[in-house]
Amino acid sequence: MCGKLTFISGGVRSGKSAYAEAMLVKGATTAKGRLIYIASGRPVDDEMQHRIEKHKQDRAEQAWITIEQPTNLYEVLPFIQQNDFVLWDCLTTWLANELYTEHDGRFCIQLDGCMEKKAKQMLGTVDLIRSKSAHLVIVSNEVLDEFPSTYDETRKYSEWIGRLHQKLVALSDNAVEMDYGLPQYWKREGEVVVR
Repeated sequence: MCGKLTFISGGVRSGKSAYAEAMLVKGATTAKGRLIYIASGRPVDDEMQHRIEKHKQDRAEQAWITIEQPTNLYEVLPFIQQNDFVLWDCLTTWLANELYTEHDGRFCIQLDGCMEKKAKQMLGTVDLIRSKSAHLVIVSNEVLDEFPSTYDETRKYSEWIGRLHQKLVALSDNAVEMDYGLPQYWKREGEVVVR
């Protein structure tokens, strides 16, 4: 039996991570499961380092097990156990990391078929995590409300975000968009919410 899958998106500082964490802490407390945090961020500059440290401090009161996994999501599989409550934060950071991994001196974003393979592998990994965990929550940034970029690589990045969001929402039991710290459910327990 598969665990629950929740997809949460929203703008920067919309409250996505805090909402996801609270949801999983509540579930893990009730079910006496482990809290697993899969972190995709890399400390590439002072701002990102500060954000990573803040997230760690925010989770300090609960017994989160953090797995730093900026690429190759499948490498987390040996660490996931039955009845785990898993948060993957975040899809958009993972995507940027994967698009700019090097393959024979070129980035994945420059190679035909490279990202298709990575996306397929990621979606398969999500299925495997879900098959073991009680609840998997995936957090992602909502950047598709912005005007299309004039830069080819930025357009490719946005296109991949859109594709992956659609695939993950289709697989999800719940799809939530955060605005101003408030959740708006577009899909709840597999049913599309009509407004």
